[in-house]
Amino acid sequence: MTTGRKILVVDDEIEIGEFIAAAAENLGLECIFTTDAIAMEQLLTPDVGLIVLDLMMPEMDGIEAMRRLSELKCKAGIVLMSGISTRVLETAEKLARSLDLVVVGHLSKPFKISDLEAILLKQHPIGPKVVTKTSPPFQMEDERLQAAVDRNEFLVHYQPQIDIATGAVIGVEALVRWQCPERGLLYPDSFLRRAEQMGLIDDLGWLVAERALEEVKQFASSDGVVPRLALNLSVQSLHDLNFPDRFIDTLHRHGTPMGSVILEITESGLIYELSNMLDVLTRLCMKGIKLSIDDFGTGYAMMQQLLNIPATELKIDREFVMNMDLSTSDRVMVEKSIEIGHELGMKVLAEGVETAEHLGSLRQKGCDAAQGYFFSRALPPKDLVHWLATYEIGNSR
Repeated sequence: MTTGRKILVVDDEIEIGEFIAAAAENLGLECIFTTDAIAMEQLLTPDVGLIVLDLMMPEMDGIEAMRRLSELKCKAGIVLMSGISTRVLETAEKLARSLDLVVVGHLSKPFKISDLEAILLKQHPIGPKVVTKTSPPFQMEDERLQAAVDRNEFLVHYQPQIDIATGAVIGVEALVRWQCPERGLLYPDSFLRRAEQMGLIDDLGWLVAERALEEVKQFASSDGVVPRLALNLSVQSLHDLNFPDRFIDTLHRHGTPMGSVILEITESGLIYELSNMLDVLTRLCMKGIKLSIDDFGTGYAMMQQLLNIPATELKIDREFVMNMDLSTSDRVMVEKSIEIGHELGMKVLAEGVETAEHLGSLRQKGCDAAQGYFFSRALPPKDLVHWLATYEIGNSR
């Protein structure tokens, strides 16, 4: 389904529809209106670029309407609207995103015309929101993925990590990519889960570590300082009591100081076989390896694991950061994560920083570091070398 400049309002209150239509027309935008969500599909022509959808409607409510829009693979921007609580609206937004719908905002009734106009102007000219997506999952034979690991068909891209107070680059995160001969460059969501299911994730992690420890030397500053390297650590590696010794040997072989590497562990994965994991993690810390709890806030037992893991850094999940200026729940989650991290003596890094507003909010809240598209996407080594040479610290402060 393509999208265009027209606005479709779906609300059972005629007055609201007329109010929104008048505001849209004042901005030079065409608007159509229906009080019947069931009729929405007939009005959803290719020139509709924005849908203003009320959640509370008879017969088909807004949640059911979103489900149908998802089935239709609708790519128009969606503004959710209701007189119910803000938290319910925010939850509905998360549901919409989980259905691959493009949510551009919400309006709590009664709303001001300025709030409505702000959303409409942000979307002008009306059209599909640009969403950066990684490669979709695809069906593959297990033998093909096994062969990819055996042949080491994987590359590493690097995303800069920035000190919020100074604007300086403090590190890079190594992110795996599969250079598949048949399908081109593939992103992690295409293969990581299957690699875990097949028991290949540990082997893949070692391939990434070997390549990244060699390539990170290219990113040294003019005075020879190499940025800190962040490596994602598989939970499967934490079951191996020999992992610390093997990892230290790998660092020595590459001539990498132990203090210049940080291992990122997804905290939602730390709830099983705790004794082995604590054994491995404690030994890593005793040897001078820094640990980061990744995707903080997304796990089922995050507070317990936060107290158990001897981490030096807390990474706030990107979903909270990207929505913190729109969602009260996400804003509170970001603020409390920063407070908790600092109280436990950790540095706090926020992922998913995409705008100057995100960076400003994080600075105001006392966050230590950030990474995200506002600075740079993950880059191949040669591109990152160029980025580092042209990066201006003043632009990020």
